[in-house]
Amino acid sequence: MKIAVLGAGLVGLASAHALADEGHSVVIIDREGPAAGASRGNAGWLAHTDIDPIAHPKMLRQVPKFLTDPLGPLAIRREYILPILPWLARLLIASRPSNLARSIDAIIAIQSLALPAWNQLSTQLGMEKMIHRRGGLFAFETHDAFREALPHFKRQEAAGIRVEYLDAPEVRQMEPAVTNAISGAAFFPDAAHVSDPHLVTMALYEAARARNIDFLQAHVRAIEVGKTVAVRFEGRDPMMVDRAVVAMGAWSKPIAASVGDHVPLDTERGYNISFPGSTRYLNRPVSFQGSGFVATPLDTGLRLGGAVELGGLKLPPNHARTRALYTKAERFIQDLPSFDQGRVWMGFRPSIPDSLPVIGYSQHSRAVVHAFGHGHYGLTQSAATGKIVADLIAGRAPPIDLSRFSPQRF
Repeated sequence: MKIAVLGAGLVGLASAHALADEGHSVVIIDREGPAAGASRGNAGWLAHTDIDPIAHPKMLRQVPKFLTDPLGPLAIRREYILPILPWLARLLIASRPSNLARSIDAIIAIQSLALPAWNQLSTQLGMEKMIHRRGGLFAFETHDAFREALPHFKRQEAAGIRVEYLDAPEVRQMEPAVTNAISGAAFFPDAAHVSDPHLVTMALYEAARARNIDFLQAHVRAIEVGKTVAVRFEGRDPMMVDRAVVAMGAWSKPIAASVGDHVPLDTERGYNISFPGSTRYLNRPVSFQGSGFVATPLDTGLRLGGAVELGGLKLPPNHARTRALYTKAERFIQDLPSFDQGRVWMGFRPSIPDSLPVIGYSQHSRAVVHAFGHGHYGLTQSAATGKIVADLIAGRAPPIDLSRFSPQRF
């Protein structure tokens, strides 16, 4: 079959490889090119050990604070309060105990596929050296904050995730650049990170081109389904294909709607600052709990990222948030380069209120498969999602129950 994969980010590229493995003729379509969106600048964690959705009663209790602190770990842009209200209402529903429990079960299911799928894909494409298995740290300023987080870690342990608990000297033995402001940490020995998310995405793209997967740079406007699938563009003739995969990240919503699937997709705008060449600071990723940022030792340099902002796709970046993030990092990491030496970035995480991606058939036709909305876990879940997409195109049962990921669940 001829299959159009809409989106040249990590999920789209992983899906293209999985479909090519099955012998399909694949064309990847993107309006900008590979790694132009969130796949370019994310934090680089393969965070398959994370199991909690963002919809959580504790987080919701802090919404008034988010509105009054524009530079805090999570903020809502005042200009975007009215547009985001329906999404926030769904977030509230998703945080109810029964819904929360089902979301956690679904996250655990897809996260269990994540690292094995990446192992297989990276081995197949000769990218093994781009994945670093050094674990990850969740660091805390106070003993009280650490104790408050223990139930969360115990849930992870109950799900089969290995966790080790470190006191302050053990943290500094593992990460000498971490300051005395940190009193303890949880260490996840099975966590991993990549050499650089942009380089990984480009490696997937170049491997796709090497195996004769086509690429078309074009602006997709809609999909129409009849006897075949018509991908309609802005400024050029439509392309006729047998199947289409919608993997356009934060830009997927109107394309899904064009085939009748109305999905509550919005964006979590993530900010970061990277210091090219600064590779001596950390040995593994560190998440500084309570401060809303992570530090990742990419092969290309240190990256500090986080700072979720609800503000849609059109408002300009507010890099005062990035500077605030950097100021926090100065308390926890010794001798950072100056802010002006860094390279700032803002990207759009495609976010669904229940923290579960949309993976499944369009309601009107099995000729269209959706694969978007991975939020913070696009890199983590991309290889697994690609394999699920190939299962759906082939009409096979996927390895996990997709009912909680269905486009029709809303």
